[in-house]
Amino acid sequence: MPRGFENAARDVHGRLERMVRLAFTLLVLLHAGIHLLGFSKAMGWASPLEASISRPVGALWAGTALLFVGAAVLFALDVRAFWLLAAPAVVLSQTLIIFAWDEARYGTVANVVISIGALLALFASSPSSFPKVYQREVERRLSRKSVAEPVGSDDLSHLPPPVRQYLQVAGVVGRPRVRNFRARLRGEIRPSLEAGFIPFQAEQHNFYDPPARLFLIRSARFGLPFDALHLYLGNAATMQVKLASLFQVVDARGPEMNQSETVTLFNDMCVLAPATLIDRAIVWREIDARTAQGTFTNAGNTVSARLHFNDAGELTNFVSEDRYLSSDGKTYTKLRWSTPLGNYRDFAGARLASRGGASWRLSSGEFVYARMDIEDVEYNVERAPP
Repeated sequence: MPRGFENAARDVHGRLERMVRLAFTLLVLLHAGIHLLGFSKAMGWASPLEASISRPVGALWAGTALLFVGAAVLFALDVRAFWLLAAPAVVLSQTLIIFAWDEARYGTVANVVISIGALLALFASSPSSFPKVYQREVERRLSRKSVAEPVGSDDLSHLPPPVRQYLQVAGVVGRPRVRNFRARLRGEIRPSLEAGFIPFQAEQHNFYDPPARLFLIRSARFGLPFDALHLYLGNAATMQVKLASLFQVVDARGPEMNQSETVTLFNDMCVLAPATLIDRAIVWREIDARTAQGTFTNAGNTVSARLHFNDAGELTNFVSEDRYLSSDGKTYTKLRWSTPLGNYRDFAGARLASRGGASWRLSSGEFVYARMDIEDVEYNVERAPP
């Protein structure tokens, strides 16, 4: 896709997304303002309402307006728990509307729209939602305690020179071995060449005794929330996507998915946890002074990747031929997968790339489907975030 068309598609989607969010926010605020008319009538101030409203009931009209304002603010800030304010506001609002039906009945339409938004947010917080599943799986693995010995210079002796230099640049020597890490990312992703980019936020936890990868993406399209959950636990990997935590869009699993997530697990080790590359289960081969190939085996899956480094010893790209592209979880195509990296900075004592992307090599050219910034990395965490 030409860069100009790609940027235009992304801009159009971004504008539509902002318009939907703005329209819903304004609807809630307008609905709140209308409820203040009931309070104004109760206080004897100017109001177009003709029905008699007592001061106690007027206080309910004012309280309902405040709840709607609070819900609008939380929604505008992308806080999915806005339903905690929106739900009681709708109940109170509809009760008041019933008692002033002749003049206020059209407010029912606004309450229906707001109820739909609140219900979608509520479903996203249910025990079966991806964020809750992710939280439970993380907590289960964090309950396993172990001591992290420091990485010594001798632990790097078997590595090819470019990998050894990378670990030295990353600052792993003298620091504890990585038992697990937690990372927060932000970026944009698209499911196909024709689609525009969608902003997302992501969190992941990786574990190395035994290996496990948990990756949660949260995003929205046209105001509707959708979540994606990658789980690589034991010898099985899954990738699921749900719209509004209700409608399953993708459910990828099977041998191709297991192999693909093994590549991703190895990529995470190289990019986010370079201290784990001392594992002797990884078979290394030096290609040249700035390139090395690593072969990684986990849970019966063996994958390989070439790592490219710059003159400063920083990892600039990870390229593998062992990953599968699947947009629906049913059909898989094996393609070259790469993750170019840059903008190195310090994270919890480690020097890592803070910016990267992910792309597939198609017959028509490179398909960049994700761009992301790493916001935070924390090693050997003991408690899950709230």
